[in-house]
Amino acid sequence: MEALAELIKRKVPNEGLIIEVGVGFYLKVAKKLKEYGFNVVVVDINQEAVKNAIKERIPGFVDDVFNPNLKIYLKARAIYSIRPNPEIMMALLTLAKKVKVPLYIVPLSGDVPPREMKLINYKGISVYVWEP
Repeated sequence: MEALAELIKRKVPNEGLIIEVGVGFYLKVAKKLKEYGFNVVVVDINQEAVKNAIKERIPGFVDDVFNPNLKIYLKARAIYSIRPNPEIMMALLTLAKKVKVPLYIVPLSGDVPPREMKLINYKGISVYVWEP
């Protein structure tokens, strides 16, 4: 999954905020983006996941993408998510459109993302991308 961090590094200017939605307890991509010099924030509906990220020195917020607190996302340069379920993918796309930033999704094998997203293969991983 670190290839996703590399892809974001290539596509997004290294200034501003990158937000991972649905981080869970997997922080490798967020940590790699921080190594690249990005300002990274993680978001999850699970308070324990956010506490874990904060303990690992990655700022985080508890939020529900079906009813997002837009203040969290307004300064974002990009949003990404790793293996969200299809319902969350649609909510992420709606959110990305509202704040007018690129969205990167690495789907679970077999999940079908929203049709508006373009599939790219980057270093062996499938990534669906939407750009404003």
